[in-house]
Amino acid sequence: MTLSPEKATELKHMIHEQLTRMDVAGKIREVLADSLKQDARAESQQLSERDIMKALRQRGVIDDAFKELRFSEGYVVQDHSARDLTSTPKPATHFIDKEPRPLKKHNIDPARRYLHLQVLGGKAFLEHLQEPEPLPGQVCSTFTLFLHFRNQRFRSKPVPCACEPDFQDGFLLELHKDSLGDGNKMADATTMLSICDPVQLVLIRMDTAGETTLVASHFLEWRSVLAAENGVTSLAVELLGVGAECKVSAGILNIKLEMYPPLNQILSQEIVKTQLTLERQKTAEKERLFLVYAKQWWSEYLQIRPSHNSRLVKIFAQDENWINRPVCSFVRPLRAGRLLDTPRQAARFVSVIGFEKAPVVGGGGKQEQWCSMLSFLCRNKGDCEDHSNLLCSLLLGFGLDAYVCVGTKGKGVAHTWVMTYGTDGSVTFWESLTGHRYVHQPINPDDPPIVEQPKPLYPYRTIGCIFNHQRFLANCQPSDSVELCLFDLNDESRWKPMSEEAVKSVCSPGSITSLPPFPPLCCSVVDAAAESNEIELQLRVLVSEHRKDLGLTTVWEDNLSYLLSSALASFEIERTTGICAGNEEFQDAIRRAVPDGHTFKGFPIHFVHRNARRAFATCLRSPFCDEIISCRGDQIRLAVRVRVFTYPESACAVWIMFACKYRSVL
Repeated sequence: MTLSPEKATELKHMIHEQLTRMDVAGKIREVLADSLKQDARAESQQLSERDIMKALRQRGVIDDAFKELRFSEGYVVQDHSARDLTSTPKPATHFIDKEPRPLKKHNIDPARRYLHLQVLGGKAFLEHLQEPEPLPGQVCSTFTLFLHFRNQRFRSKPVPCACEPDFQDGFLLELHKDSLGDGNKMADATTMLSICDPVQLVLIRMDTAGETTLVASHFLEWRSVLAAENGVTSLAVELLGVGAECKVSAGILNIKLEMYPPLNQILSQEIVKTQLTLERQKTAEKERLFLVYAKQWWSEYLQIRPSHNSRLVKIFAQDENWINRPVCSFVRPLRAGRLLDTPRQAARFVSVIGFEKAPVVGGGGKQEQWCSMLSFLCRNKGDCEDHSNLLCSLLLGFGLDAYVCVGTKGKGVAHTWVMTYGTDGSVTFWESLTGHRYVHQPINPDDPPIVEQPKPLYPYRTIGCIFNHQRFLANCQPSDSVELCLFDLNDESRWKPMSEEAVKSVCSPGSITSLPPFPPLCCSVVDAAAESNEIELQLRVLVSEHRKDLGLTTVWEDNLSYLLSSALASFEIERTTGICAGNEEFQDAIRRAVPDGHTFKGFPIHFVHRNARRAFATCLRSPFCDEIISCRGDQIRLAVRVRVFTYPESACAVWIMFACKYRSVL
């Protein structure tokens, strides 16, 4: 590749700055000094260039330099000598990630202990055996690996999907003590052996249209490194599929674990194995005791009324690995830090995460799958149960008395939603898929017909049970109809509770080693302004092509497009706060922009994805929107405005408004 003199100078400057930052010159001096001390020929013979390069390669200086160098689009370096020196060349020509990756800066405290987890490639991803090799610049499907360990979250670089995906990433996991006052002290081997938190690995596949698929969810037991020589061990981790494919291998990851700084004391393998065996036995015993209690509790519940057998009282649910877990373990108080300010904003955030039912192979009913929190957040879409668990956790974090409700909505379809119980006894329902709130007012069936009863606005029909991280209560009222239910949760004649101690024994943090920890929320990496511009430009092209096929010309009016912004902002404020934002200014601006004798038409629509082509196809299915896009008349001017509103976990609310103005003809 030939570069212009200006580009070449700029590239040299970039490389020089990077090498200076890494202090490569200092490392070379250290290598030379060590080599001269060790080489008996130093007094009589100078070191050759080959000897120096060999020493640098053995020290890893060259590999580190090439790993740290990053080139922006437009710079592709073809250096055959560099490929000879590096053992694992990285293909840099595949366009696989549109979002800029933030720089990672690690402040390594030499007084604290770290676990360095390296992913050194994958193999046996047989589902992608026939995956074609992507051409340079071609958009392709990608794998991304997500990690969570003790409140720390990481994400790998996306790599093209292949039978042997080229994962080459390292993650520095901090190991710290839990006891107060010991947070800044280095954990020793004995302390680390008592840390039972696993490293959760979630593998996500993203196709060329931006759709995500959960490939695997795995809990890695890392403590074998405590018994490894020099504190370094390598593992071949088999990832199993999810759902119905939970017993089928999805692929294998080659992982290297290393303690930093190295351990002064290495534990014996027998001690590590004994500790892990004792933890498994303790967990199994707690789960067995809870199962025995749950069976007895269920038997008592059925004795109250035989018809209870048909109510949706869900004590256990299957996660993505088809492991039965108490439903209370899927909820935990979750604080969003400064990412979310109010409970209603939390409801809006949950509602813009995509909705998708668990995939089913073949016919039949709905497949049961409640995802662990990390899998749901990384996939960025899930079923109503996943949304309800997240919303309930966030509302608990905001200090509300929140519960997940299990029941049915119209036509007897099983559904979950969230309920908050006020200090004054008021009950509010929160629909996690839309963010809508409904105040519950029960109907008294014993009132005479002349008494006007409240008309329920919520879509829910029956309710079988409610739960959160501490309580599980089953509805034992004569009718399970929501509109007839009384929510006096302390009245055991209406709500049969489970023992809170029993729930706590298997659902509280750290109670059992098989309980997945909750990850913290991450801020969005989506540039709202840039994404809005990109979608808007794509929609303009799609509209112009559509009108061209109809034999129509297209004239855009930028000023009219800009005026639509305030309307879209008002729509989002209303969805977030529940308060109708005034749009008098927008209406006045439109009146000024539309001349006398002209007609204005506008069509707003909302999406939770950023695929312009998919959104355009949906818009065309609306007769009113199609009327605007395919408008015919005199002095037609078209406008389109896109506003992307970002939320944590890169969830986005996308508002699009098409508009046109034209001269009215009698």
